[in-house]
Amino acid sequence: MNNNKQTQIKNPAQPVRGNFGAPIIGPRNPEREEQNRDTMAPPSTDHGTVANLRWSFADSHNHMTAGGWGRQTTVRELPISKEVAGVNMRLKAGGVRELHWHQAAEWAFMLKGKARITAIDQDGRAFQDDVEEGDLWYFATGIPHSIQGLVSEGMDGCEFLLVFDDGNFSEEETFLLSDWLAHTPKEILAKNFGVPESAFASIPEKDLWIFQADVPGPLAADKIVGAGPMPASLSYKMMAQEPIRTKFGTVRVTDSSNFPASKTIAAALVEVEPGGMRELHWHPNVDEWQYFISGQARMTVFASGNAARTFDYQAGDVGVVPFAMGHYIENTGTETLRFLEIFRSDYYADVSLAQWLKYTPHELVRAHLGIDESVLENIPDTKPLVVGF
Repeated sequence: MNNNKQTQIKNPAQPVRGNFGAPIIGPRNPEREEQNRDTMAPPSTDHGTVANLRWSFADSHNHMTAGGWGRQTTVRELPISKEVAGVNMRLKAGGVRELHWHQAAEWAFMLKGKARITAIDQDGRAFQDDVEEGDLWYFATGIPHSIQGLVSEGMDGCEFLLVFDDGNFSEEETFLLSDWLAHTPKEILAKNFGVPESAFASIPEKDLWIFQADVPGPLAADKIVGAGPMPASLSYKMMAQEPIRTKFGTVRVTDSSNFPASKTIAAALVEVEPGGMRELHWHPNVDEWQYFISGQARMTVFASGNAARTFDYQAGDVGVVPFAMGHYIENTGTETLRFLEIFRSDYYADVSLAQWLKYTPHELVRAHLGIDESVLENIPDTKPLVVGF
């Protein structure tokens, strides 16, 4: 069967680079090898031992119910990712991610469709909103909330990315409303709410997690102020934000400066046109966690100590760059590359290699690298971010 697959791939990946290496003659998985050619035959600039920095949600266990599904990438799947975990979730129209809370903060990006989110805070202030493609939301630790799929332009529900500020987060360890009540004696429930025990005769015997319900009506009908409005909106329209534009792409940075509710997660939505790349840079504050939305990419991570490793990414993949390691992200496909850069921080920060060299005495730079002055003169005054040639 593998031999048949191999014949369907033109110029299949092989561990060969010039006179180095040799073709595989034993068992192989050509489709998997094709997804990460730069691991099969690393560029000559790769060296040393660098941990795996790539995982695909396609390899994550999928938890399915009548209302939708969820799959996660945590430190179990990608051990290097200690600061951030991610969950890819799908809800049908009416499908509910049940009322719950957790010990990690939740940041989210809506990939497709539309959903209704609800929450209250410790002062009883309530929040409800409808979010659609490109929108964000943020729920701080301990804040109870829910998500429900809606109908939009004929789309049945929604799909979104959840990001948590703890690499050890697990969807199986959230505090679920149905799970709590199922493990509380009914006489205690009756005493708490001042009603007969019979009022709780039909509560679920175990957690619901994701379940199917009716599609809710207009948002206005669900609006409840509670003890008052939230001091800051828990949702944000990232795509309405004016991006930083370059010839080869755009960058939208969202952190607590423009989305005040998001106290522990900062992010950038990066779009790179064919022939372009996210410039050589590093982040001086925390690890970078990436989610690839569309297109194909290549990234080489410089880990210091004469070590570097190159990876290939496609839609649905997760990438990680450990704290302060230098890297780039190149569009290796024929369509726009779109991906999220995620950071466990209240602010976004990066250091540009080009800008560092431009603002260092040029004689000193040339003494290091032996490069022509034209290289330094060609660097723009503003941070390049997305470049190409």
